[in-house]
Amino acid sequence: MFSFAILIGIYSYLIFTLGILGLIDGKYILSLTLVFISIFAILIRKFKIKNLINVDNFLKDKLVIFLVALLILQLLINLIGVFGPELGFDALWYHLTLPKLYIQDHSVLHIPGSLLYYSDMPKLTETLYTSALLFGNEILAKFAHFLFGIFSLFAIYFLARKFFNVRLSILAVVIFYSNLVVGWESITAYIDLARTFFEVMALWGFINFLEDKNKKWLIESAVMLGLAISTKLLALGSIFIFLCLIVYFGISNHNKITKVFKNVSIYIFFSLLVPLPWFVFSFIHNGNPFYPMFSNIVSLNYNISILNPMKFISDVLKLLIYSPDPLSPLYLILLPLVLLTFNKFKGSIKFILLYSLLAIVIWYFTPRVGGGRFILPYLPAFSILIVQVIKIFEKKKYFSRLFLFLIITISLSSIIYRGAANAKFLPVILGRESRDEFLSKNLNFSFGDFFDTDGYFKKNINSKDTVLLYGFHNLYYVNFPFIDSSWVKKGDMFNYIATQNSDLPKKFSNWNLIYYNSKTHVNLYSLGGTRWVY
Repeated sequence: MFSFAILIGIYSYLIFTLGILGLIDGKYILSLTLVFISIFAILIRKFKIKNLINVDNFLKDKLVIFLVALLILQLLINLIGVFGPELGFDALWYHLTLPKLYIQDHSVLHIPGSLLYYSDMPKLTETLYTSALLFGNEILAKFAHFLFGIFSLFAIYFLARKFFNVRLSILAVVIFYSNLVVGWESITAYIDLARTFFEVMALWGFINFLEDKNKKWLIESAVMLGLAISTKLLALGSIFIFLCLIVYFGISNHNKITKVFKNVSIYIFFSLLVPLPWFVFSFIHNGNPFYPMFSNIVSLNYNISILNPMKFISDVLKLLIYSPDPLSPLYLILLPLVLLTFNKFKGSIKFILLYSLLAIVIWYFTPRVGGGRFILPYLPAFSILIVQVIKIFEKKKYFSRLFLFLIITISLSSIIYRGAANAKFLPVILGRESRDEFLSKNLNFSFGDFFDTDGYFKKNINSKDTVLLYGFHNLYYVNFPFIDSSWVKKGDMFNYIATQNSDLPKKFSNWNLIYYNSKTHVNLYSLGGTRWVY
């Protein structure tokens, strides 16, 4: 799987390179994609099912069959949401909008202004979405993110097999995939499941290093984390986690300080080398390789008091209970038992515990407006810890049956909840409702979304026109040539102005209102077709 993860990273960076050269074009991307599909097919052929599970033993274990059936059902439920049009806020804001602009401009470009500040951040997943939009639409991009969820399941299983039997390893996978935040992320063109996959691979590589003492695995882990950072800048926090683990490992093994320092240096070097092209891109355009960190775009000054234990505990409980992206209640129920039984943890599983504790600290210092998805990359480790508790109590039939009942109940609840949530996609998937009708009914036009609900823009704005936008936020479904007010510059020309949930600037007060949509809150203004120079 490490080869597969690296393959994804190389593919992404080659698209990035084409974008820098202004060569984002169907024929180049298609050629590149066919080559990588061929390599991927070779890797799949080399994979043997026996490396995953013993089929004969699998068929004899009814509980394992049942758990796998639950997973398959969850996958199918999530797949329903995948095949519906995109509704996710951040996807429509920048995860899909940026690739759409890349395709229009044939390049990976810097977009000035505050609206699409994400254009200067690492965008491994968005380069993959660029390829998806070239060959399809947002559905293909959503499917790509869905696949990262599946890749994460395999990574979790293989990591868990280092500690548990097949049954317990599959339990870890079920616990993770039953999180409602995972189900929701699986149907969106977000990036958090991609980051999760690379972070699990980084942890897996590090555990291999602990067991084999081979620096190859330390480098593999660092490269995986570098890919996670290339996906989402917040993964930089995980460097601190792994450095702490390296130091702890060195001290517990009585390693010389020089050896510890060497391992720390190796990890920092490779984990930052992988996302370096994105840092250079950001530095060229902003003078800040870690933009928007250390800028006024994103404030890190919010109410944190790590010295106040009650505040810390309160915030963790809010994450587990009141998160807008719900987490499995299993973590709230069983993780306290982890702290009560940690003295029974043997071998490298202790490092999973330390990793998880440090992950909570990192999450605590992370701007976490989005709730549960900010801790999503660490949920695989939490899930393995829960299974470790189950393993400790395995001989106590009452407890083990209770734990199993809870896991199955929560999994079924997740299936029912996600099934109900994804049911709205069925009419459009089955052709009983048009895509336009679906989007007109389900987008939130008061909260930043746009869609040409009545087809006015499609009918009246041609390719030679340009519309200056004020108040628009989520631009993916904009179906006409435009310039947003956040990046308009002196000399730009336009012959229409559109506002959404916003007033027309006073300097354009002489422009005439020619269209108003009460549903989308969009006004369109014209000056008799005259082109205006900003």
